[in-house]
Amino acid sequence: MNMRSGLTAAILCLGALALSACGAGKVQPIGQDPAVKVASLTALPAPEPSDRLQENSAYLVGSFDTIEIDVYGIPEMKRSVVVDSSGTFSFPLAGDVQAAGLTPRQIAAGLATRLRSYVKDPQVTVNVTAMVSQNLTVDGQVYKPGQYPVVGRQTLMRAIAVAGGTSEFARLDDVLIFRTVQGQRYVGVYNLGAIRRGNYSDPEVFGNDVVIVGDSPERRRMKDVLTALPALLSPLVLLTQVVK
Repeated sequence: MNMRSGLTAAILCLGALALSACGAGKVQPIGQDPAVKVASLTALPAPEPSDRLQENSAYLVGSFDTIEIDVYGIPEMKRSVVVDSSGTFSFPLAGDVQAAGLTPRQIAAGLATRLRSYVKDPQVTVNVTAMVSQNLTVDGQVYKPGQYPVVGRQTLMRAIAVAGGTSEFARLDDVLIFRTVQGQRYVGVYNLGAIRRGNYSDPEVFGNDVVIVGDSPERRRMKDVLTALPALLSPLVLLTQVVK
C-alpha cells in the first residue's frame, strides 16, 4: 500500500468512526431534580388557566390580548382595547402605542409619558382583561432561540419552525418540553424526527412552556472531520502529480 492509499484509508476510517458515533451517542439523563416529574409522550398534561397566570407574575402582553386602560380622574378616557396583530393599539392623544412584549405597568408608564403634554401628572393604570396570546420559550439547537407569543393553537413542530428550525447540530430524538401544571413541574421527551415523519402526532404546546432542542456532539465531531478532509487530501494530489 503506497503513502497516498494508506493515508486515504486512515481518513476514511476516521470518518466512518465519526459516523458510527453519531448513531451511538447517548441522551443525557433527565428529570433527576426531585421536583420534576418525567412524563411519557402521551401523559404530559395540558396546563390549567391558573397555571398560566401563576407562571407569568410579570405578564407580557401579546397580540389580540384585551387590555383596559384607566386615566385617573378622567372617566371619559377609560376604555377597553384589543392589541392588533402588529402588537399596537390606538389611544386618544397618544396615537399608536406599542404593547406586545411589554408588561401592563410598562404600557401604563409609556402612555403616561405621552399624555403628559395634554394632562397634568397623568396616572394611568393598565389591566389585562382577556389573554389570547402567551409566551413560549424555544431554546437549544434552533437558529433563533427566544420567546415567542402563542396565538391560538400551537404545536411543537410549528414552534420550532417559528424559531428558525433546528440547527445542523440538533439532536432530533432529544427534544424536551418543560411545563408546570397545578404546581407540579413536568418534562416530556420527544423525537422530533419521528414526528416529522408522521410516526406519532405533533404535540400541542402552550404559553409558559419551555422547549429545548438537544445538542449532538457527534455531529460536531463529524463536521470537524469533513472540514479537515480537503486540507489532508490536497498535498496527496500534488504528490501524485509530481510522481507521475
